[in-house]
Amino acid sequence: MKKAPREEPDEQLSVTPPKKWAAGLPAVRHALEYSLEETSVARTGVTLLTMNQVDGIDCPGCAWADPAPGHRHRNEYCENGAKHINDEATKRRITAGFFREHSVSELGRRSDLWLNQQGRLTEPMVKRPDSDYYEPISWRDAFELVATELKSLDSPDEAAFYTSGRASNEAAFVLQLFARAFGTNNLPDCSNMCHESSGTALHETLGTGKGTVSLDDLHHADLIFLVGQNPATNHPRQLSALEEAKRNDARIIAVNTLPEAGLLRFKNPQKPSGVIGRGTQIADRFLHIRSGGDLALFQGLNRLLLEAEDAQPGRVLDHDFIRSSTSGFEEFSRHARTVTWEQVLSATGLTREEIEDVRDEVLRSKRVIVCWAMGVTQHRHAVPTIREIVNFLMLRGNLGRAGAGACPVRGHSNVQGDRTMGIWEKMPDSFLDALQKEFGFDPPRAHGLDSVNTIKAMREGRIKVFLALAGNFVRAAPDSAVTEDAMRRCRLTVHISTKLNRSHAVCGRTALILPTLGRTERDVQPCGEQFVTVENSMSEVHTSRGRLEPASKLLLSEIAILCRLARRTLDGKGDIPWKQFETDYGTIRHRIAHILPGLHDFNRRVVRPGGIRLPNPVNEGVFATATGKAMFTSNAWDMPRAPEGHLLLQTLRSHDQWNTIPYTDNDRYRGIHGSRRVVLVNPADLTELGLAEGQSVDLVSVWADDVVRRAEGFQVVPYPTSLGCAAAYYPETQVLVPLESVAEFSNQPTSKSIVVRLEPAGLRPAPSPQ
Repeated sequence: MKKAPREEPDEQLSVTPPKKWAAGLPAVRHALEYSLEETSVARTGVTLLTMNQVDGIDCPGCAWADPAPGHRHRNEYCENGAKHINDEATKRRITAGFFREHSVSELGRRSDLWLNQQGRLTEPMVKRPDSDYYEPISWRDAFELVATELKSLDSPDEAAFYTSGRASNEAAFVLQLFARAFGTNNLPDCSNMCHESSGTALHETLGTGKGTVSLDDLHHADLIFLVGQNPATNHPRQLSALEEAKRNDARIIAVNTLPEAGLLRFKNPQKPSGVIGRGTQIADRFLHIRSGGDLALFQGLNRLLLEAEDAQPGRVLDHDFIRSSTSGFEEFSRHARTVTWEQVLSATGLTREEIEDVRDEVLRSKRVIVCWAMGVTQHRHAVPTIREIVNFLMLRGNLGRAGAGACPVRGHSNVQGDRTMGIWEKMPDSFLDALQKEFGFDPPRAHGLDSVNTIKAMREGRIKVFLALAGNFVRAAPDSAVTEDAMRRCRLTVHISTKLNRSHAVCGRTALILPTLGRTERDVQPCGEQFVTVENSMSEVHTSRGRLEPASKLLLSEIAILCRLARRTLDGKGDIPWKQFETDYGTIRHRIAHILPGLHDFNRRVVRPGGIRLPNPVNEGVFATATGKAMFTSNAWDMPRAPEGHLLLQTLRSHDQWNTIPYTDNDRYRGIHGSRRVVLVNPADLTELGLAEGQSVDLVSVWADDVVRRAEGFQVVPYPTSLGCAAAYYPETQVLVPLESVAEFSNQPTSKSIVVRLEPAGLRPAPSPQ
């Protein structure tokens, strides 16, 4: 039975005290309530009992690693994972009748919440030029339309092919092969906006863009840093790994601008202690740092470690590791001693005693892991910060050994796998050479456009066709008004999607919605039922197999859509068996195995329980850097600053949200209910600014141009943010992030350090008379 569509919720804000613990029975209740609202008891049972199991459905949410086969719980999922998978498995459907009732203009005025809750897309739709409505189109005509537009371009570089982390390895490989056979490296992806800084820094210093730790390493570390991340909301199953580490006597240091519930205490609902007991304290030490102060923190720690070595020569640093496996230590050592305590304390907002206490924890620990997420990566100085974290790990040899290493925590299911498969605008020549040898065409060698540069190119009329494989590009991207205007300048926009989102209402002259199978659904092709593969944050590649019947008989798989587009567009260019790829995904994996050495014998190895763990060169003592060794770096001290009367704003997710899509208007752990248009501000800053609790304000971004970027109608909520710092929900505040405000070296938007002023609502100047 079709579920009734939901209406826009009435925004009635209520605020309760923030929670001091995460998960427990409330998480179970909320997960089941949401799942059963979206679908049936039977379908919920299928999705949840097969989720993250061997030969089951990989969670479409975060990229956290699964325990080894034989060690997985029967319910190997979290609250948000349960919501995410059943949000896709919803019984609600969008048909052609929906689009006859709702114009594109009206859809553009609807909230992200409402758009998502209308249900699954069921048939291809087109918005014609000069029309304000989508109408049905056949698959044949849709493919012909796209192929005609692509072939009419003056250059292949007038097209861009975007990928979200939700895509499978096979779909990602096919997309990049299509784009490169067409003739462009314009392959922007969601990693450009979340962990590009991690990949840039790690490539430079270690020779790999990936983390170096496994789940077992986390379980057996002595000391774990959680820097700029909120596990309870963004990757909740990490809490189970941290609980295991605590049981093995690990110490945990949380470094954050907010005292998040999941950093305080975890009640594991799969254990009696999490149901009737107090659960497990997660952070032994909480550093309430200023936004953007992490570079200074690790510079201060590194200086303290060098000085401890001065006082006790040969007893602090790992000289064998530094001598045999690193370069640049002497220059780094000289530079590290130039950073002053005045600089460190100013940037962090911490005391010297707090940082010295952390040093003492480090000196007592033989195995140290540093985990980080977007609280680190989305700053102008993000790459130097991560390089400084690598310096910190190298000083005591905490790389390439059990229980130690670097752990960038990816926030989307297969975003790391996309990169492995070639979704990167700057893939190395070795990969392109392998494509050429395997498929008989010469891939383009000039670097393509990332996400920020794609927006600029669309704005300037240099990108005329934009094709997106999953995702919600206009809401994930910075500078919302600029991004939307740029998208509307395209001749054709194409979205391969499972559900409706804001990007479908921001159309090129012609726009297509191509509905696709979800990860939860059975994918039956002429050669039989198919499975796909994904890669998690810890470089493990494993299978995912849908279990539900498709939401519509008209749906095609992502791979089928891309292969049919490629056949119609490329006219036989290259020796690429698109029809075989569409009908038998094993043929895709067979060719991937020829190109990526770590995936040799892909088809046989990946079906084994647990799949394939890709080799990590760092753990084998191999560093593909400019020096052939791990590289110490000298990083200039930096910190974001806000003028008097302004605050540093960071964007964040609510607990009831995944990526750009909220599931409700609540944020249970932070005590926010009924509205997302809130700004969290330290009470002392409210007093300084002369603002009152509950007051309605506009957030106005301050940048080096004359553009006024404004997010209107936010209510002020007193909250224990760091002094001088504020927080508000993404994507509503993406409008405040200037397109030109990016991290050095990585070009990643700086969504965690936006300088804003808070203006009482209603004070916006009237427009000048014409």
